[in-house]
Amino acid sequence: MIVSDTTTLIILLDMQRFDLLSNLFETVLIPKSVYDELSYKSDVSLPDFMQIKTLIDTSSLTTFNMLLDKGEAEAIALAIELNKPLIIDEKKGRKIAKNCGLKIIGLLGIVYLNIQKNHISIQEAKEFLDCAISNGYRISQKLIDDMFEKVNDLIA
Repeated sequence: MIVSDTTTLIILLDMQRFDLLSNLFETVLIPKSVYDELSYKSDVSLPDFMQIKTLIDTSSLTTFNMLLDKGEAEAIALAIELNKPLIIDEKKGRKIAKNCGLKIIGLLGIVYLNIQKNHISIQEAKEFLDCAISNGYRISQKLIDDMFEKVNDLIA
């Protein structure tokens, strides 16, 4: 089980690749604000393994909302409340989540684990990331190169 922020979900939704999550996680929990961000332009039908979870303890939201957007703030607060890892890609949000003691993973970590577990090939991962970038998603080339270097170390 893992909690997710919006950015990675938007990329996976747009590219119709929620399988990259379901390959790794039995359940992905999202706060309502993340669902609202996902469905901003049109209704989104969540896959069965993804569930909206209500945040019970909202005390940390005041601080997080001053620093982050609503989806990031609620996702971090929910991950803390449930003591679960978090899918998050934005640099500032990742730093705050780490400072709160959360285990985090981003899109490249999800791609890496899918390669590691033989759910996708290296070539398929490269094509997926190239397509994401060509569709306007910003992904650091250095981080991509670092991930593929780790992949090469796996198979060496």
